[in-house]
Amino acid sequence: MAAQNSDTYPTMSMSDTQTALDSIYRTLISGCHILHYHRILDAYGHLSVRHPTRSDVFLMPKNMAPATVSSPADIVQYHVEDASPVISSSPPGYVERFIHSAIYKNYPEVQSVVHSHSPEVLPYTITGSSVPTFDIANFYHEGDIQDLLVRNGRLGENLSGYFSTDSTQCLQPVVLMRGHGFTAVGKGIEESIFRAIYTAQNASTQTTALALSSSAGVRKNGVASELHYLNQSEISPTTEMTEWSFMRPWRLWVREVDAEGLYVNLA
Repeated sequence: MAAQNSDTYPTMSMSDTQTALDSIYRTLISGCHILHYHRILDAYGHLSVRHPTRSDVFLMPKNMAPATVSSPADIVQYHVEDASPVISSSPPGYVERFIHSAIYKNYPEVQSVVHSHSPEVLPYTITGSSVPTFDIANFYHEGDIQDLLVRNGRLGENLSGYFSTDSTQCLQPVVLMRGHGFTAVGKGIEESIFRAIYTAQNASTQTTALALSSSAGVRKNGVASELHYLNQSEISPTTEMTEWSFMRPWRLWVREVDAEGLYVNLA
């Protein structure tokens, strides 16, 4: 699974490239704030985006709490190939940037990645779920630090494989990580954040429904009733609906963090 080369992007003038970068910086910073505002990220977790004119590079905040990211000076550019910084003197980055680099490397259509430790989702990573779940314990090598963190390119590659069984396309928007959290992807920052926020909201709703069903002893013919999930025929249409509607909540979320005194966006 090879990443796109940078020359597959259309040639842009220096001023157009800077304009695109300025826009990405502002959106990335707003995205970090939105994810914190909605409790998807706290002091931990991270958001990244592929470079707007170089598919072999991605942008990600330096090692800091997402809510405090405030300017382009807080953003580091990394090579997709190995998660090394484009500028060697860049400030220290997140240990788990290999999650992002491996996904960008293997899925050219992915433009943004969110990694979260959402407490609403975490129980489903250890109790079983139909969502693909990556168990890092199956991939440790001798000498690895076994702290659940995706600390190197090998573990990043192992995780990225859970997004698809098809080597040409990323089919899974979200992958759970056993005892750790989840990773969500999208065709842009807005979509990856949409998926991350509603993954947590859906998990919370499902937890409440399971608790109500259990406590109420809901039964049919003496057998405990299962929850009524989406039918197979509903999955594709509802997915398409969210793909054309995610900009509606995005604009609201931007306004929310712009009006909140905690967040600063100087981009």
